[in-house]
Amino acid sequence: MTSNTLPSRSIRTYRGVAAVALAATTALLAGCSSSSGSKSDPLSDGKASGDTVVVGSNNFAESTLIADIYGEALKAKGVKVTYKPNIGSRETTYGLLKNGTISVLPEYNGALLAYLDPKATPKSVDETTKAVEAKLDSKLTLLDPAAAQDKDTVTVNAATAAKYKLTEKSSIADLKSIAKDLVIGASPEFQTRQQGLVGLKSVYGLEFKSFKALDAGGPLTEAALTKNAVQAADIFSTDPTITKEKFVVLQDPENLFGFENVQPLVYKSALNQTATDALNAVSAKLDTAALLDLDTQVQSGHKDPLDVAQAWLKKVGLSS
Repeated sequence: MTSNTLPSRSIRTYRGVAAVALAATTALLAGCSSSSGSKSDPLSDGKASGDTVVVGSNNFAESTLIADIYGEALKAKGVKVTYKPNIGSRETTYGLLKNGTISVLPEYNGALLAYLDPKATPKSVDETTKAVEAKLDSKLTLLDPAAAQDKDTVTVNAATAAKYKLTEKSSIADLKSIAKDLVIGASPEFQTRQQGLVGLKSVYGLEFKSFKALDAGGPLTEAALTKNAVQAADIFSTDPTITKEKFVVLQDPENLFGFENVQPLVYKSALNQTATDALNAVSAKLDTAALLDLDTQVQSGHKDPLDVAQAWLKKVGLSS
């Protein structure tokens, strides 16, 4: 995998910029409303004392939400927790993990692998985790991956889904006979990526009517799909617009868009078995549908991410 084939999710979490543009207000609110004295300066380099676990997050709303889920799950098991939210890009968070300033960070296995080894091409979640582990600093490790993924998708709007009888069980392959009638929208780079038009043609045999250059799963793409300026688009799988506009995300049975499972990246010596088990229990319960619902509550419903995290943990039996 070369740099021009990285999925948009990899680029978004790798640089941390586009996500801020999409959800800056929510992320800022999350950094404040979830704190009440429990959050600290994200860029301070002071390590936590004693048995405190420091949960960090990147600077976009979903990362803050998952960090709150991790932190509250740990608290429910009696673990002392502090937060460092909205830190920034992976270059910063990875360094803070390596030196022990933060203990736990919500990661996306495929995006992390793209950062550590851009040429890796794993064929399964398991292979992705193993490939990451082979490149990680020796002081770090990954815990269990969740089923939840925030990844690039081919998504159609409600009108297109109704016209061609496409459902959430339909796959990208089902577009083969109708792609010639559809305009697809995505970031300009999508045109030349394997994880884009190139792969959609070589893997699924799709040739679209035309391509509209928009943004990387952001407001331009969402608006174009909503207004039917495009009938299909690259939308991130946990984008709240999917629920709001009744978009239909198509299955990707050939895993063209790789693996982007939510997975805790941890500083080994900071976590005891109780803490490790608590985070693995979160991963066992968190799937893409649940994460989409939680993101929608925060980003569209404007709920406090800490409240949303606590309610979900109670719902799935992981609260105190």
